[in-house]
Amino acid sequence: MLARPLSSYYLLIASSGLLLLIGLTMVFSATSVQAYAANGNAFSAVRSQLIFAVLGLVGFWVCQRLPAGTLRFLGVYVLGVAVVLLGVLDLLGGLGSLGVLAVDPGDGSVSLGPLTGDLLWLYIGPVGLQPAEFVKFGVVLWGADIIARKGAALGYWRELSMPLFPAVGLLFVMVGYNDLGTMLVVLSLIIGLLWAAGVRLRVFGALGVLGLAGIGLLIAAASRGAGSGATGQPNYRLLRITMWLDTPKDCALDLCYQILQARSAIYEGGWFGVGLGKGALKWNWLPAADNDFIYAVVAEELGVVGCMVIAVLFAVLAYTGFRIARRVEDPWRRLAATAITTWLVAQAVINMGGVIGLIPLTGVPLPLISAGGSALTVTMAALGILASCARAEPDAARALHARPSSRWVRLVWAPLPPLPPPRRPGPSRPSAQRPGNRAPRGR
Repeated sequence: MLARPLSSYYLLIASSGLLLLIGLTMVFSATSVQAYAANGNAFSAVRSQLIFAVLGLVGFWVCQRLPAGTLRFLGVYVLGVAVVLLGVLDLLGGLGSLGVLAVDPGDGSVSLGPLTGDLLWLYIGPVGLQPAEFVKFGVVLWGADIIARKGAALGYWRELSMPLFPAVGLLFVMVGYNDLGTMLVVLSLIIGLLWAAGVRLRVFGALGVLGLAGIGLLIAAASRGAGSGATGQPNYRLLRITMWLDTPKDCALDLCYQILQARSAIYEGGWFGVGLGKGALKWNWLPAADNDFIYAVVAEELGVVGCMVIAVLFAVLAYTGFRIARRVEDPWRRLAATAITTWLVAQAVINMGGVIGLIPLTGVPLPLISAGGSALTVTMAALGILASCARAEPDAARALHARPSSRWVRLVWAPLPPLPPPRRPGPSRPSAQRPGNRAPRGR
């Protein structure tokens, strides 16, 4: 079955589609009771998630249809818009810290005209978005284009130093100052790009040292107001690490309270769970039950079996993404497929590892599962690029051209991918030299 031309495409559609369906189900389970108690409508929260899922399907459809050249051209503009939005968000937070703008004592948001900054969210009037999510998408498009253009020249430091490293350093500060978890995902994405490009191991060693030093500085910056920290208060980023290393049995702090409640959900669920919708810890006991800790809700209601199903689906998604990157011939598509796969898998590992206690908590959503509009829409758009790469595999492209679908299907779903160049015939030996053939002897 895996040898069939479109196996990668169908594996991608199946795994991501099942993850999306599970995510919508679990968001409804985690929010229905509280939504009904708040406004009498149990579907109010999942309705918003459904709207963003539809927007994500539109993004998937558009990105699947766009040719690679168009995506490469749009990369610098997507990243530029994301950096501008991120800069506006950081500027609002900085002006609030300096006392230039008033800080709302209720939620800590800062407003300037129609703009409102709330830690990771930027509101433009009634529309709210997370600029860091668009940064990931922009880095995939722009970074893959830059590296594909440089080609073999990436073996030289001066080629890596301009413009890739300065841009990565800027994003490291702009994203990591408020959101260390998302910065780690972006860093994983960059590592995936460089790994697919064949960069030397000594470059990874140098980047590892610089990355660890930068992470240490960002952790220390929490004592000066970075993220949700405050001057004169305990460093919450450092506390997350210490609480992970030695979690107390009874804790009233949010940092260890989340860990304890997540462990309680896993304990209550056992192997098969208490039943879908029957979990109790999501009722104001488990913080962010519909977002960062939705994997704990899965553990309580569906048990270890349900958690393993999600882990297996992400493993299938990882296998499929790297399979596509290995098979596709276009350098940009290979780099983009690797970056997208690394992004989604790294974010899933960070989220699930934090919930079950394998790594410290960082506060990133679980792709396709957690509630969140910007994250879901951008993730599905990235999967659209991955689907386009799957259709562009040489065998898949030849199969689609050999038996093309009807015209209306190509107009509604996806056009035919570019046909790869014909295979070059290998050198053949003369018939007299082939095994089993003997030259005729003269009389």
